[in-house]
Amino acid sequence: MKLHELQNTFNRQARKRVGRGDGSGHGRTAGRGDKGAGARAGAKRRPYFEGGQIPLIRRLPKRGFSHATHVEFEVVNLDILEKNFEAGQEVTRETLLEKGLLSKAGLPLKILSNGEVTKALKVTADKFSAQARAKLEAAGGTVTQLMPTFEEAKAAKHAAHVACKHKKAALAAQAALKASAEK
Repeated sequence: MKLHELQNTFNRQARKRVGRGDGSGHGRTAGRGDKGAGARAGAKRRPYFEGGQIPLIRRLPKRGFSHATHVEFEVVNLDILEKNFEAGQEVTRETLLEKGLLSKAGLPLKILSNGEVTKALKVTADKFSAQARAKLEAAGGTVTQLMPTFEEAKAAKHAAHVACKHKKAALAAQAALKASAEK
């Protein structure tokens, strides 16, 4: 056997050699069709282009709305706290996880008011519904909210804005003093 007699053990499809005459089957327009953008050099089609047909994304119905700042919570109702905790016990994310009462450990915890509570519990959660807070406090318990309320967040944002304005004004005054001292 000689080097020029070597062959592959599996078949490979031959490369399409376009523009080599009509007899090749890929002559004249070289498989690009007649005229139009696709026949020109550098022609590209965007992904999922459907040949001018109304695209799938436009044919599908539009339903609902997803808010950009929506927060999903792991919720626990008061009746669950009533069943699983004794009076005076602390209720936190960790104690709820130990008892197997939370399924989505990564989400913030919110206490809702479904059910009644008769025991004084010390509850710490990210958020509380207004009714849940009122029921827990009426039963003699304490409530600790970790996430700021809307009003608190708004006040903090406003305070930061005012502080930034004052800082800019102070820096401008310092620059003016420095400039006048150099003259």
